[in-house]
Amino acid sequence: MTRLPLRPLARILKAREQGENPDVIERENRAIRSEPVRERAWLRAEARLVLLAIVFLGAFATVGLRMGAMASARPEEPRSQVSTNQILTQRADITDRRGRVLATNLATHSLYVQPRLMVDPKRVAQELMAIFPDLDAERLTRQFTDGRSFMWVKKTISPEEMQAVHDIGDPGLLFGPREMRIYPNGTLAAHILGGARFEKEDVSSAEVVGVAGVEKSFDVWLRDPANNGAPLALSIDLPVQHAMEDVLSGGIKLMGAKGAAGVLMEVKTGEILAMASLPDFDPNRRPSPLLKGDPSDSPLFNRAVQGLYELGSTFKIFPVAQALELKLVNPRTQVSTRGPLRIGRFSIRDFHNYGASLSVTDVIVKSSNIGTVSVARMIGAERQRAFLGRLGLMEATPVELIEAPTARPLVPRRWPEVTSATVAFGHGLSASPLHLAAAYATLANRGQRVTPTIVHRDSHPQGEQVVSPAVAATTVELLRQVVVRGTARGAEIEGYKVAGKTGTADKPRPQGGYYDNKVIATFASVFPADDPKYVLVVSLDEPTGTLGGGESRVAGATAVPVAAQVIRRVAPLLGLRPEVEQGKGGKVKVAGN
Repeated sequence: MTRLPLRPLARILKAREQGENPDVIERENRAIRSEPVRERAWLRAEARLVLLAIVFLGAFATVGLRMGAMASARPEEPRSQVSTNQILTQRADITDRRGRVLATNLATHSLYVQPRLMVDPKRVAQELMAIFPDLDAERLTRQFTDGRSFMWVKKTISPEEMQAVHDIGDPGLLFGPREMRIYPNGTLAAHILGGARFEKEDVSSAEVVGVAGVEKSFDVWLRDPANNGAPLALSIDLPVQHAMEDVLSGGIKLMGAKGAAGVLMEVKTGEILAMASLPDFDPNRRPSPLLKGDPSDSPLFNRAVQGLYELGSTFKIFPVAQALELKLVNPRTQVSTRGPLRIGRFSIRDFHNYGASLSVTDVIVKSSNIGTVSVARMIGAERQRAFLGRLGLMEATPVELIEAPTARPLVPRRWPEVTSATVAFGHGLSASPLHLAAAYATLANRGQRVTPTIVHRDSHPQGEQVVSPAVAATTVELLRQVVVRGTARGAEIEGYKVAGKTGTADKPRPQGGYYDNKVIATFASVFPADDPKYVLVVSLDEPTGTLGGGESRVAGATAVPVAAQVIRRVAPLLGLRPEVEQGKGGKVKVAGN
């Protein structure tokens, strides 16, 4: 490219001849030479402006499209997220059969600190200890000053505590939202509900998971967002549950018992209206489990479900029911009660001498061990074992509690004649009060097997026909005679017909054998006897009552009066109206609703 000279000699000489300024020529040539440079710079600037305009246009278009999409989208609740898995904070309520709240959630806050932001750690530690007496000021001071950047102080605090902490006024004290599980009825139905605790958590949310009871067994369902927050309706009735626990608590004090269990079940559905185990606990402050010793010493132990006991003479109705079904006997059949009855090297005796024989009815009424064994021998060991299995006494109950699968009855591996004899009167086989309630409900339900459940449902599957309706009705009438003139006369309640059977079983020693002065006293009952609707089982651990002016541990003097009081309290709550006398016209029965 030829460059234009800034001061061409010919033009400079000519300009001087004509008296012109040669510098003008230089300026003109300089302008001509820089013109292409200016044009290129202009083009570059123009291109940059166009590119910048395109970028801004694209950005505004993106923002506009996003705003349009958000405006047209369905609104959703915001969800807390962490860097790993999402924390599910939703948990459904638990209610009783009528919708009364048993477990719900409460919005609260957690308290944590960021020590690096604190102004006066020592003062803060002292004031926190004044608000929370369980904290240690010296320990807090060390933790606040050891270089850590984060520390939990309290996972949940009340609104009053939050305000008190806020008044401390230190920027290092921070609050996070929390949704905690609360049980507004305190200890009521504690073993059914179980309890819950925090699992995954961060400063903005926490996941609540069940640790026992229905909270654990229905944990996935309770946390499933697909249920839209629908509550889990249990079969229990809150006032009935309260009445049972109140009476059992009084019974423990009156009888000096170590503990108690009670189960109240609907005959036709198997729904558990009340189930109690004492001593109990508050699921809002669930205690730690025992690490050694007898598990039943812990208040967390559910005696009604997990407690496996030899239930004594309450079992005597089972061989009689089977013999009636097999048409081996009828209520009037005389069976041998001559004793002692020897089987191998073992001797079986009755509490009283009942003579050479008793009718089948009186075997149950007088609770004859020898008479019951005589009936069981007619049946045979294999048939007896199979029948108990059909009653559900050989397997864990299917009730919807996380503890239930671990409570499998303690059944002898071998079933020789002596085992058949002892099991017939309730020794040698250990089952829970819930097992016993389900077996009695089967007899009361016209012989159709009943499956216990803790969940309220609109429909229930029909069970196996274990005995015929006629035999089932006969067994209930035999149990009624026990209350009218037998060992359970304390359960004869004016206005109600109660049928039932007592059972007093010696407690086994851990090292073998049995205690001389420790028993499990049980009363299994059905009411109303003429139209069975409910089964009640009450069991007392190591009670001592009074009979004939002296001490007595038998169920007739301990479990029976407690169960009778339970029925008096709960029958009106269940809508059962008593039979009343009307002048000389006799009794007028008003059906329960």
